[in-house]
Amino acid sequence: MKKTLISASVASVLTLASFGALADGPSFYGRLDLAVTNSDQGTTLQGGTNGVNIGESGTYLENNFSHVGVKGSESLTSNIDVIYQMEFQVENTSGSGDVFKARNTFLGLKSQAGTVLVGRNDTVFKQAEGGIDAFGNTNADIDRLASAQTRAADGIWYYSPKIADLVTLNATYLMTDNNQGAGTDSDAQYALSATLGDKKFKAQNYYFAAAYNKGISNIDAYRAVAQAKFGDFKVGGFFQNSEGTITSGDKKNSQLEGNTYFVNAVYNLNGVNLKVQYGVDESGLGSYFKKSGGVHLDTSDVNVQNITVGADYKISKSTMVYGHYAMYEGDYKIAGAKIDLEDDSVFTIGMRYNF
Repeated sequence: MKKTLISASVASVLTLASFGALADGPSFYGRLDLAVTNSDQGTTLQGGTNGVNIGESGTYLENNFSHVGVKGSESLTSNIDVIYQMEFQVENTSGSGDVFKARNTFLGLKSQAGTVLVGRNDTVFKQAEGGIDAFGNTNADIDRLASAQTRAADGIWYYSPKIADLVTLNATYLMTDNNQGAGTDSDAQYALSATLGDKKFKAQNYYFAAAYNKGISNIDAYRAVAQAKFGDFKVGGFFQNSEGTITSGDKKNSQLEGNTYFVNAVYNLNGVNLKVQYGVDESGLGSYFKKSGGVHLDTSDVNVQNITVGADYKISKSTMVYGHYAMYEGDYKIAGAKIDLEDDSVFTIGMRYNF
């Protein structure tokens, strides 16, 4: 009897040890990110911010995508792992009843042939930005000027292994039921990308990407991204050409097309990241121009400019404080008549805590 109990105990321990070796997770994680913002026009503030009236100045409490999630992996065979993630945005400043919002949530398989995910995720077109967005997840995110920064549902993602420890080839394909209505081409919504180097600058001190977006978010676009690190400096450039693709119904964006580009620099001064970024949008397809009310059936010659300066500093491994000032200005034409946008000055200070 004792031998049986001992044998069972040993077997249980070995089983748990084996499972621990095969599985990574599940692990719980999250972020709280809150900022105080003063804006002249309110055109760049995060969605769900209380009390915002576009065109009016004010001071607001912003939630910069606070979220909670769980993720992990487990080996199915010696060559195949199942991977998973469930992530939800937490609205802690909104007056609406929607406390949770869907973020990247998927189930997938990883092998020597690459990784396949099914569910909701950022498109590979969006992911191609790498670390170029110096003020990402704030009201100065590049999506204020750049379009097709999409988190899509009901899709399939593929990521190749790193070829020669440098290049990955990636794809997003949305199922056809995502293409119904709004005049989109129901046969094609996909994105492709190729990346070179390391966006986190650990394996290499450079990152390059090229990507193409077909139909997702009613946009056809291509982009190129380049970033490099030189000692304490990081410099980067971003270029995108976009064209609206709505062919029936509301055609307001169907005639909009043009280039969007950014250049930026980040300097680490004794742990303080000093940042400056300059951007131009000539497409009119970014969120800033749309919220400014410039999109009409005969809108043309869009010219939006943005400059942002700021800094961030990590107080501890998990806590960061940051601040920035952003200026947006521009003009466009309707039936040949030039119209100036109201300038929007945005000042933000905030704190981010990761766990």
